[in-house]
Amino acid sequence: MYPELFSLGPITVYSYGVLLAISYLVGLWLAMRRARAWGLDANRVLDLGIYIIIAALIGAKLLLLVVDFDQFRQSPADLMSLARSGGVFYGGLILAVLVAFWYVNKHRLPLWTTCDVFAPGIALGHVTGRLGCLAAGCCYGRPTSLPWGITFTNPLAAANVGTPLGIPLHPTQIYEAGAELLILLVLLATERRGRPFPGRTFWGYMFLYAISRYIIENYRGDPRGTVLGIFSTSQFISLVLAPLSLAMLVWLAKSAPTTPQEMQRRRKAAA
Repeated sequence: MYPELFSLGPITVYSYGVLLAISYLVGLWLAMRRARAWGLDANRVLDLGIYIIIAALIGAKLLLLVVDFDQFRQSPADLMSLARSGGVFYGGLILAVLVAFWYVNKHRLPLWTTCDVFAPGIALGHVTGRLGCLAAGCCYGRPTSLPWGITFTNPLAAANVGTPLGIPLHPTQIYEAGAELLILLVLLATERRGRPFPGRTFWGYMFLYAISRYIIENYRGDPRGTVLGIFSTSQFISLVLAPLSLAMLVWLAKSAPTTPQEMQRRRKAAA
C-alpha cells in the first residue's frame, strides 16, 4: 500500500497519520451533530471530544507498550516506533471512556445520554482509522489462499510495522472497517425503535464491537500478545466486555425511555 503520502525535505507525511486525523474529525463532527439533536451543550461536548481524542491516542499507545513489552525491553530503540503506530484500539477506547466518565461527572452532563451521543461517532471514526491501517500495512492478517487476500509489496510497510511482503494475507483491516460500518448503520437504524433508554446505543456499540473484534482477531497475523496462552489481548478484553455490555443493557433498560425530543423538553424545563 502507501505508508507515506509524500515528503517535503526532512518532513514525511504518513498516510496513517492523515487518515487517523480524519477519523477523529469525522467522529467528532457526528458527535457534535448528535449533541445538538439531543439538546446537550455543544461547547461541553466539543471539549469532551478533544479530551477523548487525546486519551484515545495515549491509551492506544500505552496498551501497545504493555502488549509488546518484551520487544521494547529487548530493543529500547523500537520505542520510537510508537510515534508511528496507532497502538491498540481497545487501549484507546478504555482510557477514552474513563476520561469521558470523569469529564461528564465533573460538568454534570447526563452520563449515558452523552455516551449515546458519542458511540456512533466512535464507530464512524474507526472505519476511517482502519483504512489508515490498510494504507500503512499494520494490523495485517494471516496468510490466506482466498481470492480476496491482499498482498503488500511496499518495503516501508515491512520496515515500519513488520508487514509480510509478497504473501496474500487476510485483509483484516477491511474486515474491521466493514464491521464498524455495519455496526454504525445498525446503531442509527435501531436507536429510536422499540423502547429507547439512556445507554442503549453506547452499550449496544460495545457489545457489537466486542463480538466482531473477537471474530476478526482469529484472522490477524501481527503480534498482539496473549492472555492465558490462548487468547489475544483484544480477544480477552472482548470476552469481558461482551457480557458486561449485556448486563448493562439489562440493568439500564429498567430506566425510563428517553428520546432526543424528551431530552430537549427536559432541558427547556430546567432552564
